[in-house]
Amino acid sequence: MAFTPLHDRVVVRRVEGEEKTAGGLIIPDSAKEKPAEGEVIAVGAGARDDDGDRISMDVKAGDRVLFGKWSGTEITLDGEELLIMKESDIMGIIA
Repeated sequence: MAFTPLHDRVVVRRVEGEEKTAGGLIIPDSAKEKPAEGEVIAVGAGARDDDGDRISMDVKAGDRVLFGKWSGTEITLDGEELLIMKESDIMGIIA
């Protein structure tokens, strides 16, 4: 991918949810909720503080993260649907 987000923005690929319930029922696409879990694809260099120094990012490419249901802006890049969001929209890293 030839895209680098600026400042404290992060590019995230959603992780697809399960297509079956625990009881074995198949969930149709129209009934699925968008997952709030994803994989970080790219990160910016970080925001700047009042003195002009960079604030390092807490996430890095490859991290699995949780984010708010309505977080980010959906984009299509190289035919793939991705999200761009600020690092502050990410709730945590899944170990």
